[in-house]
Amino acid sequence: MRNAISVLVVALSVIGILNAEDSGSSTRFHRQFLQVSPGRVDYGTVQVGSSLSKTVAVKNVTGHAMTVSASASSAAFHINGVTLPLSLAPGGSANVNVTYSPATAVTTAASLTFSATGSLRTSARVSLVGTGISGATASLSVTPGSVNFGSVQVGATATVPATLTNSGNSPSTISRASVTGTGFSLNGLALPMTLQAGQAVTFSLLFVPPTATSDSGNVALANDSPQPTLSINLTGTGVSAGGLAVSPTSVNFGSVQVGSQAASNVTISNSGGQTVNVLQGSTTGTGFKTTGLTLPMALAAGQKFTFSVDFGPTASGSASGSLSLTSDGSNPTLAIPLSGTGTVSGQLGATASLDFGSVTVGSSKNLSASLSATGADVVISAVNVTGSEFATSGFSLPATIKAGQSQPFTVSFAPQASGSATATVSFTSNASNSPTESLTGVGATAIAHSVDLSWTASASSVAGYNVYRGGVSGGPYTRVNSGVDSAVIFTDSSVQAGQTYFYTVTAVDSVGTESARSNEVQATVPTP
Repeated sequence: MRNAISVLVVALSVIGILNAEDSGSSTRFHRQFLQVSPGRVDYGTVQVGSSLSKTVAVKNVTGHAMTVSASASSAAFHINGVTLPLSLAPGGSANVNVTYSPATAVTTAASLTFSATGSLRTSARVSLVGTGISGATASLSVTPGSVNFGSVQVGATATVPATLTNSGNSPSTISRASVTGTGFSLNGLALPMTLQAGQAVTFSLLFVPPTATSDSGNVALANDSPQPTLSINLTGTGVSAGGLAVSPTSVNFGSVQVGSQAASNVTISNSGGQTVNVLQGSTTGTGFKTTGLTLPMALAAGQKFTFSVDFGPTASGSASGSLSLTSDGSNPTLAIPLSGTGTVSGQLGATASLDFGSVTVGSSKNLSASLSATGADVVISAVNVTGSEFATSGFSLPATIKAGQSQPFTVSFAPQASGSATATVSFTSNASNSPTESLTGVGATAIAHSVDLSWTASASSVAGYNVYRGGVSGGPYTRVNSGVDSAVIFTDSSVQAGQTYFYTVTAVDSVGTESARSNEVQATVPTP
């Protein structure tokens, strides 16, 4: 039966939409901005007849070039260091020096106006203020204005120098100093004291934390200058002394065969709040040593480091020793006891031979084998197989076989070509002997399988047939022929031995329409 396919053609009408554009006048809006920084400049006090310059930055934040002029509203302020007008490209900026030169002892407030000319017009203003003073005046300053002592061990002393300077033209007296905050103090400043014009004095700021906490404080210096109080902000953190800890606190290696080596990880850590320097390390006792520990080593607060302690006995019997570490921490010496027992080498037993018989090329066969240890534990470190068609599996290396016990494993044979194959299996271990296993097998030529199908031709006019195959009854199915086949027979050569398949056929007409599926047939491929 042919399946008819109807195609519905829908004609679509495309409606054109014309947007009428108003031909009348339109208003174009432009934003133009000048950005100035800072918006206010305070010159403080300036001696009459002296000058003080400060910088104002102006920036074009538009997408258009600008020509910028500037002017101050008071003669006490004047612009220098730049040629006006300024040409600023889009995004361009310039620094403008503005100098305050008071002629009289008064406070002057003015404005500095920046104006952009041309097709884009905008302006920006900066407030200016300064006070002219006359006569002799002291000017005190202290540096630094703030001190962070960082992390300081509890009970230890951190010192930072500070300088008090009189940059004025008359003497000034510092009457007293007030210090707030736990653990903060100052030294080297005998008060009251008088600083002459141009004189400076250096003193020390100290932090001695009593506990492991963060602290803050302040130093206030009272004086008779126009700035009667000078301040220094203080911060610091008290931390506990660094201390070295170790895990585990002792190491017992148990029984280790003479001539072999056992390893145990040891971790040292800084349990305090300050860096600990691990200076030296040494081991005592025959057969004990460290690996991966390079000294001296610095451990920051909370930091850990792991290394290996090894035991390689040279004789049977018990052995003991210790690992000693010295540091500059609160516990300068650590001792870790070490112990272990050396044992004599064991004997390794292995299956003498394995015969796999005939195995089809392209398939594989597994046989069980085992290893046994007598006299002492045996450690297998490697398995060596000659011949690429044989392999072992079933245990992870290194593998320890306890004395009197056995270790099963699997040997597989996967022939790649027909004919006889041989190989040997040998073992690398700490046993006093080195047994081998002989392996034999024969690769047999694989038997090619196929399924032949045939069906009755369709009574309708068809272009050909499609053949479908599934792994279970009822599908799903996958087409196995590469294209529509006009014959009523088909051979499926892509089958596997021992598998069951389910087949159906459909008829296809000249326009590609496919019929319903035929009845399902089942085919079981023999093994081999």
